[in-house]
Amino acid sequence: MARGGRRETRGEPERRCIASGESGPTGPLLRFVLGPDGTVVPDLAGRLPGRGAWLTADRALVAKAVKKNLFSRAFRQPVKVEPDLADRLEVLIARRLVELIGLARKAGQAVTGFEKVRARLAEGKAAVLVTASDAAQDGRAKIARAAPEGTARVDLLDSGELGLAFGRDFAIHAALDAGGIADRVLIEAGRLAGFRSPPAMDEAARVPAGASGN
Repeated sequence: MARGGRRETRGEPERRCIASGESGPTGPLLRFVLGPDGTVVPDLAGRLPGRGAWLTADRALVAKAVKKNLFSRAFRQPVKVEPDLADRLEVLIARRLVELIGLARKAGQAVTGFEKVRARLAEGKAAVLVTASDAAQDGRAKIARAAPEGTARVDLLDSGELGLAFGRDFAIHAALDAGGIADRVLIEAGRLAGFRSPPAMDEAARVPAGASGN
């Protein structure tokens, strides 16, 4: 999941989640609009026209909204909503996350490969460390020791998904430079964390960021 890298939200627009009733900044929320046929359509980029309904990126709250017909209440009319909406959202958010990392790679702001990632971390250029969810524990712990304190970590994509971002079959480690793309990666990772559990870590992988290692 995304860890660290939390940014100030003061001044950002706030919206109300239709399932929890809580209001907050739009970053952790997902926007939905109605299609021409009354179908609830996810608007993850927040750009589609029309009145929007907002929902916290959380599997349980999405299930609640579907089960209790909360979209109809929010849009004040009968709507069509897919029963597997939570699963679909997980796929869509993961795809956006992969695409953003790929965009960072094309812009020269992301590298993969253990040695390249460790070098980027040592240079102090990397703001985000991405580790595949199916990475081996020893490799996970070793790269974590190379990350300076304050480096945000994302560990929700598996090695196949992370590989797609770099045009290869799989990737285990990646580092993203600070900047706008990295910020967007953290937003999408935060959303995906509401649908995917982070990998279990043993004590070796829980070393403090910034600790020295071989």
